[in-house]
Amino acid sequence: MTSEQTLFYSPNCFGTADTIAYRQNTLRIHDLKTGTSKVSFGQLLIYAAIFFLEYEKLQVKPYETHVVLRIYQNNTFAEYVVEDMGEIVQIMSKIVMLDAIITREREEEIS
Repeated sequence: MTSEQTLFYSPNCFGTADTIAYRQNTLRIHDLKTGTSKVSFGQLLIYAAIFFLEYEKLQVKPYETHVVLRIYQNNTFAEYVVEDMGEIVQIMSKIVMLDAIITREREEEIS
């Protein structure tokens, strides 16, 4: 696993995963939460979407990948195995769409 891995789709969409590994068509993203908030995998799903967008040119495809997300908190962990890759593909589509809108708006501000 690589720690503190930056994921970058565009200047409008990026993040840093606590740890990430991609081997043999399995993507693992792990996160450490130090608070007491209820565990939510939303952030890790977004990281997975950014990963697929970033590595699309290397032929890493969501529907050919097993995705395991894990959050460590209070000496225990919660794990989410993504069964429906459509969930991540939808997030990818939103990222692409919103990135285009933000980019267009920024360009219009400049002109």
